[in-house]
Amino acid sequence: MVEESQVAFETAPTPLETAPAPLEVRPPREVSLFWRTFFLLAMLLLGCFVAWLQTFRALEFEPRVLQSAQQIASLVNLSRAALVHSDSIARVSLVKTLADEEDVRIAPREPSDTYLSYDTDSLTRSVSQRLKARLGEDTIVAREVNGTPGLWVGFTIDGDPYWLLTDPSRLGIVTGKTWLIWLATGAGLSLAGAAIIARLINNPLKKLSFAASRVREGDFSSSKLNETVATSEIREVNIGFNRMAQRLSKIEQDRALMLAGISHDLRTPLARLRLETEMSVDDPQAREHMAADIDQVNAIIDKFLDYARPDQIKSESVNLNQVVDAAIFSLGNDPNLAVTTRIPPDTMVMGDAVELQRIFTNLMENAQRYGREPITGVCRVEIAAKAKDNWILVKLRDHGKGVPPELLPQLTQPFFRGDASRSSAKGTGLGLAIVERAVQRLGGRFALANSSTGGLAAHMKLRKARPDKAGDRQDPEEMPAQTT
Repeated sequence: MVEESQVAFETAPTPLETAPAPLEVRPPREVSLFWRTFFLLAMLLLGCFVAWLQTFRALEFEPRVLQSAQQIASLVNLSRAALVHSDSIARVSLVKTLADEEDVRIAPREPSDTYLSYDTDSLTRSVSQRLKARLGEDTIVAREVNGTPGLWVGFTIDGDPYWLLTDPSRLGIVTGKTWLIWLATGAGLSLAGAAIIARLINNPLKKLSFAASRVREGDFSSSKLNETVATSEIREVNIGFNRMAQRLSKIEQDRALMLAGISHDLRTPLARLRLETEMSVDDPQAREHMAADIDQVNAIIDKFLDYARPDQIKSESVNLNQVVDAAIFSLGNDPNLAVTTRIPPDTMVMGDAVELQRIFTNLMENAQRYGREPITGVCRVEIAAKAKDNWILVKLRDHGKGVPPELLPQLTQPFFRGDASRSSAKGTGLGLAIVERAVQRLGGRFALANSSTGGLAAHMKLRKARPDKAGDRQDPEEMPAQTT
């Protein structure tokens, strides 16, 4: 066992936050299928609404307004003729009758009158031009005279100027807030319809996505989709997916049964072979080598079983210090192994205690096998952890030779053991692959990187079980080191 000064950090370890990027990279701009379908349908409905409005304007609205303008011109001409050919007493009675029964008011036009021209848009300008063409170029068409709104038509009778006031609704033009109300109603109904259609389209795909995620997590029983839906295409997809999930479930059951059978069938003759070796071989050295080979075969079987372990894990609150201590204890008393831990007290993570112990055991076995210092032959392992947001960041590093950067992504691949020196060592190449799968099953992330001061560093991001206490928020650098 080396002294504590030998295992202290030579320099501050690389911050845990600087671990390699997450394995899953999402696109920078992500839009759900519901909103994408909704926007496309909304644009389609809006385009149809505008096209309908323009068609109505061209085929119905403008001709009706122009026809109304012709009627107003006829009303002005008839009023002018009636006033010209009536005496003064009959003229007064005629003006009163027009105001009461036809809502047409005729009044003298004074030079001091102020008015606003009836030319607010192309349609009103067209009406004004049509009235002037029928009544003469000296005709005035106004929308307001002396502050009084309405449709005012200025004409002359025997050289005397007059105003004729009538209701603008005679033209069939919808004014004021009526257009806004109709537009808002049409837009609201269109958007509501687009939302309903988008939800109807998105709902089966959302269920399919959820079922696929459950199958990915190994929960085949919760992934059954409705096979009686009315839509034939969706029904066929659901039936195909359910059959696929059933097939995968059967394959998973067969795999578990096969692994259990292989384990049982291999361990029994190996145990028998070990017993016979110890009893029949006289040479102690040969007996020791044969026993070591049998132990190696048992270890390889364990690695295969760990890698092929099902994905279902029941997470619970686990004390990280206890897990690490148990993993260190399982390595035995190796005089060339020194483990330094910097983990805040009562650091709790969500996971399975056995699975977490398997993770740390595999990492320390990997460091023990490949991470020895070239000169002293001592393996120094440093484990640090700290809380950040809803995660516990863990870093485990050795002081060996490290790994060429181009080989780092391949270290977590099954049966990959790096360079020639590593390939010559005994092992299956499954240790780091098991660690990565186990961390992912626990809902965390795992990555490897070379340390700036030498050696290989494993970065883990585990889910935090509960909010930290005040004393748990210390940085790993500030915690007293514990050496085993």
